[in-house]
Amino acid sequence: MKNIVVTGGSGFIGSHVVDNLISKNFNVIVADQRLERFSKRDDVDYTYMDIRDQVQVTECFARADGFIHLAGVLGTQETIMNPAPAAHTNILGGLNIFEAANQYDLRGVYIAVGNHWMNNTYSISKTATERFADMFNKERNGKIAIVRALNAYGPNQKPAHPWGSSKVRKIIPNFIMPALKNETITIYGDGNQIMDMIFVEDVAEILVQALINENTKYDKIYEAGSGNKTTVNDIAKLVIDIVGQGNIEYVPMRPGEPENSIVIGDPSTFSKIHTNELTPLEEGLKITVDYFRNNYL
Repeated sequence: MKNIVVTGGSGFIGSHVVDNLISKNFNVIVADQRLERFSKRDDVDYTYMDIRDQVQVTECFARADGFIHLAGVLGTQETIMNPAPAAHTNILGGLNIFEAANQYDLRGVYIAVGNHWMNNTYSISKTATERFADMFNKERNGKIAIVRALNAYGPNQKPAHPWGSSKVRKIIPNFIMPALKNETITIYGDGNQIMDMIFVEDVAEILVQALINENTKYDKIYEAGSGNKTTVNDIAKLVIDIVGQGNIEYVPMRPGEPENSIVIGDPSTFSKIHTNELTPLEEGLKITVDYFRNNYL
């Protein structure tokens, strides 16, 4: 493999996957429909592609030796009132990716979700697509590695309003930003929900290894996580400690996110395709706090 398509390569995880692939001397094709929003780099081939367009996907994949499929519509409670766009993009777009990969006999990776059991549009649509990937592998000689990413965080993740332009409210940027401004951190529920936090560069390495490692199996599910149980309260308090200021308020849970949820990786699924030397949470948060301090203040 030499030429790798990264769908959604201009996004949060995608930007780190691109960096990882470039460091390993691959030629990277970033296939995205929002390229105008991002600064382009000279060592990457950018191409406009809407994964819902089967012709565009097929033409793009004709140039590839492998792929990492990250493109999709995000959001838990943000997609409940209007589930159709996420379903169209995540499911039908995913099918277009798998059909094109099958046509050209490409190895690839599909990023699934750790909270696959939650009853919201994002989890439902991503997990439906995960099952299609499994079907392609078992019934159509597919070579799609399925990697469920747990709670990724790190540089390049955008905060939501009023601190940034993201329409999806993710935990780490929306804890760090109010702390940096000495404002109130909002926690949904009682904060005892358990999360498995993983630094985004570790996620990128796992995804790339799932693509290039000859030991990758296509009849199993891999998980990108640490296996460490961390509560939302723990994360908020650690952010406050690192920043040196901030306070916490509690509000009711959002739709589609159950109380006392546990989203944690199963270490038995981490496998030998990646190292267990993951970035400790405190170290990763310090790097992330510096990123937001330097880019959003």
